[in-house]
Amino acid sequence: MKFFDFEVESRSGRARAGRLMTPHGTIQTPIFMPVGTAGSVKGLTSQHLEEIGAQIILANTYHMHVRPGEELVKELGGLHGFTGFRRPFLTDSGGYQVMSLAALRKRSEESVVFRSHLDGARLELSPESSIGIQMKLGADIIMAFDECPPYPATREEVHDATERTARWAERSKRAHTREDQWLFGIVQGGVHDDLREQSARAITGIGFPGYAIGGLSVGEPKEDMVRILDVMDRHLPGDRPRYLMGVGTPEDLLDGIARGVDMFDCVLPTRNARNGQVFTWRGKMSLRNAKFARDASPLDPGCGCPTCRVASRAYLRHLHMSNEMTGAVLSTLHNLFFYLDLVGKARKSIVAGRFETFREETLRGFCA
Repeated sequence: MKFFDFEVESRSGRARAGRLMTPHGTIQTPIFMPVGTAGSVKGLTSQHLEEIGAQIILANTYHMHVRPGEELVKELGGLHGFTGFRRPFLTDSGGYQVMSLAALRKRSEESVVFRSHLDGARLELSPESSIGIQMKLGADIIMAFDECPPYPATREEVHDATERTARWAERSKRAHTREDQWLFGIVQGGVHDDLREQSARAITGIGFPGYAIGGLSVGEPKEDMVRILDVMDRHLPGDRPRYLMGVGTPEDLLDGIARGVDMFDCVLPTRNARNGQVFTWRGKMSLRNAKFARDASPLDPGCGCPTCRVASRAYLRHLHMSNEMTGAVLSTLHNLFFYLDLVGKARKSIVAGRFETFREETLRGFCA
């Protein structure tokens, strides 16, 4: 039985429009994946996600392991049965937490031992246990366990993390036994071109059905990120899906698509929505600004999201100023719809052979 397939259907320059088939549905790429760290996109139900056209969401292996635990999730039907979201899931490996929770962990060649951020309990992640957790969670796409070096870091630190990531990728692949999941390898290397090339050779040499670009959007200058994406475009297989992890702004998505990236995730649209900042085709908007107090217009007149159909800027400002949770929900719906609409329109422009024109026009609109 064939569970997966990936095909690049159209190109416009280096931008790609593709089709990724999974056991829980076919994903049209390029695609943005809303982040549901604990199996839930904050403030939204599965019905909300389906209404705005979310094709796939991401859950966090470390956090799902800490609470409620992968055994419970498996018992209740995996992520799809447990959450009620029946479309594809992707899980990360916990590798990002090796960096973000550095104060709470000790790393060795064998594994990483954490003190739980909740209660200080000891927990251990290794390539084998990370893959075991992800197999029980049952996501369609899972990630090899890696080490994401921080920025800034010395070249030696990045070199060590890059080589360890390759060794852990080999162990991750050996540990993975589910045929109804795709395991992606992750390329590291920081902002060093040669280390990125070395990592790409090592990870592609192991062989995975898809490849992720890790270790970006961790504080490095924008020009370094763009340069590394150019390096990755030259050194990753052209017939496999490419996933840029944790990136980013609408402009970053367009930069990535222009350099052959197919998949994105980031907490930015949901986190900013909770803080009253929304994205529109004419740039960002802070709803707490007093000038919106009597503004009866929708967030974005050209937007077809559920929020813009019913709520004014004045009402949304009132909700945020009153700390009403409805404001966060409505703003999150809008921001995620905007991100999904952005990649959807980018896809159409690729199919039409005019992506670069679409990109330039969109960036000019953001500056307005």
